[in-house]
Amino acid sequence: MSAISSPTTTSSSGYDLDDTMSLSPDDESGYASGASSEPSIAEVLFTKPHLTFLNRQLQNLEPEDILRWCTTTLPSLYQTSALGLSGLVIMDMLSKLKLPRPQMVDVIFLDTLHHFPQTMDLLDRVQERYPLINVHVFKPDQAETTEDFAKLYGDRLWEANEQLYDWTAKVEPAQRAYRQLQVTAVITGRRRSQGDKRGALPVLEVDEAGLIKINPLANWSFKQVQSYVKENKLPYNELLDRGYKSIGDWHSTQPVAEGDSERAGRWKGQEKTECGIHNPRSKYAEFLRQQQMKEQQEALQQALEVEASAQS
Repeated sequence: MSAISSPTTTSSSGYDLDDTMSLSPDDESGYASGASSEPSIAEVLFTKPHLTFLNRQLQNLEPEDILRWCTTTLPSLYQTSALGLSGLVIMDMLSKLKLPRPQMVDVIFLDTLHHFPQTMDLLDRVQERYPLINVHVFKPDQAETTEDFAKLYGDRLWEANEQLYDWTAKVEPAQRAYRQLQVTAVITGRRRSQGDKRGALPVLEVDEAGLIKINPLANWSFKQVQSYVKENKLPYNELLDRGYKSIGDWHSTQPVAEGDSERAGRWKGQEKTECGIHNPRSKYAEFLRQQQMKEQQEALQQALEVEASAQS
């Protein structure tokens, strides 16, 4: 597997703020508006009845068959993975489909610069296991290291401004990846058994910006995932042997007690259940708009204070 680091100097988010606000699903089609400024993402159209029909069919298929279907049906298909167990299972299944090079599915990995060292070590081991799969690594804009990130946003942005952290470390890099790679569809490792907002997860969905998401393990339990990893001797994050079940950034991930839900260790004590990538994009467009207004108000206030001081 060859790791490809994407440039981190691009200031564009992948979706301009005004464009993001306008990317709402069409009431009839169930897909993004054709007026989207991202034509590469609006190439495959589903009507709502078609989407419902496909989900009924895909619901009864094994994950490998779902993967076969999407690799032959959806153009510009990628897998997004933070190297959790579900993502590793999907990667292994894809490798065993023996797809010709044009149909092989590349991986998008978001390096938030705040992963556990064990996660980055796993990336190296995964590369050794799957040398034919390309991994595209995207980092926060204008930051190559944790130190760079801290210089831009302070030492603990996730505490000072959680939404800005999610946008900067995860959502913006993801949108930049989708734009630069011209992504039409992504394979995710989300499952219904993970609970919370994922409890009613369909196998096939389309987000508000028109990005198609395929969830081939939607029907699987954590036990099924664990069994597959063990039976196929897959590399995995060694933190899973230390009481962790779901692993994200080091500052928002804790071990869980026996019997706790799979994602109980993520953002413990908070209402939050998603890192931001799978939240509606309009939420972040509105957040950024408010941030911009706040900065403008602060700049105006400072200018008025300087003027008042000069006149006194």
